[in-house]
Amino acid sequence: MCGRYATSRSAGDLSALFESSDETGDAVGPDFNVAPTDPVPLVRLAPEGHRLLSVGRWGLVPHWSRSAAGAARMINARAETVATSRAYAPSFARRRCLVPADGWYEWVRDPDGRRQPYYMTPVDGSVLAFAGIWSVWEPAGAALLTFSVLTTAAVGELAEVHDRMPLLLPRERWASWLGPADEPAALLAPPAPEWLAGLEIRPVSPAVGDVRNDGPALTARVPLAREEDVTEMTLF
Repeated sequence: MCGRYATSRSAGDLSALFESSDETGDAVGPDFNVAPTDPVPLVRLAPEGHRLLSVGRWGLVPHWSRSAAGAARMINARAETVATSRAYAPSFARRRCLVPADGWYEWVRDPDGRRQPYYMTPVDGSVLAFAGIWSVWEPAGAALLTFSVLTTAAVGELAEVHDRMPLLLPRERWASWLGPADEPAALLAPPAPEWLAGLEIRPVSPAVGDVRNDGPALTARVPLAREEDVTEMTLF
């Protein structure tokens, strides 16, 4: 799954990177420890067809839901079933979005039982785009924009950290993800190994495990506790 990530770019930077107009106002700020139900930026298509930078709450609430109480369990949608799931299929068919990120976190339990967090991020510092789907929930007329991040089977060395990973979209796939769902299978394909080779798997501080912690120090490389574990993890 993808249950924690970082997004630090400003609304202006994201609007430029994703060639989108901005409706976020002052609602976008750096967050190095995004957790379920947090409000974060996403890019979707406006009704007029142009890209729109919006703020959505992480954890999709289907429009028919009576309550938003289960949103924290709806942060991820599996690529294998998103097109047929009652909760996710309508959004996959008509409401796909890009979720900007600097990188994401996963935890690995070592032989001593300690949980070591790792941060997956582009080596060159470029932006990531997670494949997402969105919906608007309108209890008593108050519209709430919510979203889920799609996950797929982890590829290569990423599978040593977790068996799932976010569905990552290279820049050349942004337009097709946001456009008509003419070929669903192609939309849900994982990125090529050559593209994934640009990611690093970075050990980071256990402080990221507390959602109250924030700041760029959470993404900084730290030495591993056991000497035999201190090996550079690079993809492919």
